[in-house]
Amino acid sequence: MVTTLERKSKEERREEILDAAQSVFAEQGLHGASTEEIARCAGISQPYVFRLFGTKKQLYIATVARCFRLTLERFQRAAEGKRGEEALKAIGESYHELLESDRTYLRAQMQAYSACDDPEICEVVRAGYGDLVTYVERVSGMDPETVSSFFAAGMLMNVLAAMHLSSPTEPWAVRLLEGCKPKD
Repeated sequence: MVTTLERKSKEERREEILDAAQSVFAEQGLHGASTEEIARCAGISQPYVFRLFGTKKQLYIATVARCFRLTLERFQRAAEGKRGEEALKAIGESYHELLESDRTYLRAQMQAYSACDDPEICEVVRAGYGDLVTYVERVSGMDPETVSSFFAAGMLMNVLAAMHLSSPTEPWAVRLLEGCKPKD
């Protein structure tokens, strides 16, 4: 019996590398991660990583940009067919579910904010975050104060999730998380 291996496209390999990179960067950050480990996790050679992304920093930037793009797509799916408070509530609930279900995502996001001392990375983080704000403004139609409070609640949810408190039992954390929910 002859076994044939399915040849993957460049784009499929690229996505596999980005998955592996997000996991390694989430754990170790930009400076602690190695392209050797990323390549090993993706099941490819290190030179192939460089051929597709050029440098470790460019791979990191691609990972950060993808993380924000996937967040925006999640917001869009959650708010589909909704407007105003209903859209904000759906986005907030979807984001909370994401934080509870994907710790790697949370850690990758936090690492991206931490890497903003680098101007190129900061530019990508600002653009990605700006896209999220612009979308929420458009779909909700809310005033700047409401949108600002919505994003402040999201950042508080990040901090609570980082402390393993996305479903808290401590009374102070329960109160804070409850304050993140839109009023009915």
